[in-house]
Amino acid sequence: MIEWNGKKLAEEISNHISDSVVSSDDNSVYISREKIYEVLKFLKETSGFSFDLLSSITAVDYIDHFEVVYQLKSLITLSKATVKVKLGFGREDQPEIDSAYNLWKGADFQEREVFDLMGIHFVNHPNLKRILLWDGFPGHPLRKDFVTNSQSIVDDVEDK
Repeated sequence: MIEWNGKKLAEEISNHISDSVVSSDDNSVYISREKIYEVLKFLKETSGFSFDLLSSITAVDYIDHFEVVYQLKSLITLSKATVKVKLGFGREDQPEIDSAYNLWKGADFQEREVFDLMGIHFVNHPNLKRILLWDGFPGHPLRKDFVTNSQSIVDDVEDK
């Protein structure tokens, strides 16, 4: 089993794809938005990495920016990696990033969920539409700038 910490993974990626690594820490590597597809493809198809399983895609709202987080695993080497991308600086109305669907078909519903709940658009996704909420739902409820009515759903349940 190969243990990939963020710094070691960043060094390997930088050696093969220039201007792709933004930073790294002990646990993860930050990739530029423009290079994410190329880096994910490299990590999947390159011997020694062989990250053949996209375990999850999620997103976090840090108020001043979003992070899209990819959890990758290799069923061959039993290693894992966390790859992150910062985007949406200045609260872009429609932050976007390249879709990983063409690399892992399992990205389909995960990217749709992130789109639905966080409003992040995945470029080249074949069917990017809401998956949990209905068409016409106003906004994206996991964003910190999402505004709800003055009475919450929890208040309604507690009153009954």
